[in-house]
Amino acid sequence: MFDRTLLLINENILNIIKNKSVLLVGIGGVGGASLEALVRLGFHNITIVDHDTISNSNLNRQIITNQKNLGHLKVNEAQERYLSINPKLNIKPIAEFVNEDNINEILTNHYDYIIDACDTITTKFLLIREAEKRGIKIISSMGTGNRFNPQELCLTSLDKTYNDPLAKAMRSICTKNKVSLKVPVVWSRELPLKTNSRTPGSLMMVPTTAGMLIAYYILEDIKKMANFS
Repeated sequence: MFDRTLLLINENILNIIKNKSVLLVGIGGVGGASLEALVRLGFHNITIVDHDTISNSNLNRQIITNQKNLGHLKVNEAQERYLSINPKLNIKPIAEFVNEDNINEILTNHYDYIIDACDTITTKFLLIREAEKRGIKIISSMGTGNRFNPQELCLTSLDKTYNDPLAKAMRSICTKNKVSLKVPVVWSRELPLKTNSRTPGSLMMVPTTAGMLIAYYILEDIKKMANFS
């Protein structure tokens, strides 16, 4: 399965990848793309958390969705999809909404990385706070809705973001609670388009690219730890 991968990274890197454990919260447009990339990169130990079911409005951008799984839990559909790609995968689905009541239980297992791909500000802050407290590496996705251009996406830290209302809110809540703004984030320099709807519009290109950048960030971090260039 990984013959083409090993033309670009060595066996040692692939073995490190296989032994890393990732917690991914939110498997919509961004999180689904991250999960797709992680599995095809060779990650074996992945816990996915999402309480939502698949709806018709997800079909335009979320990689795990199709006409046959409407109404199904996203985590269950994701588990089935990725075991069909790699049967050796250790993928654990948790169909819950992450909050103060269950965060300790969810983080009972050891994780090397947390991917925050959820939409809720309180949950995003909770994940960032707990990652800092527990010494777990985290990367968080900021807003991808109402944007057209995937080329405007960036990998930086939260304190360097602008033009992003979600990132602004996260900077405020982190500052208020004395949580570091140096957390790595994927965000867009593109100003969100103003619409007449409270529901953000979304095209596949932007959230999918954001998800791929998250997976790329983790791969690069592993390469740096292994002194691989």
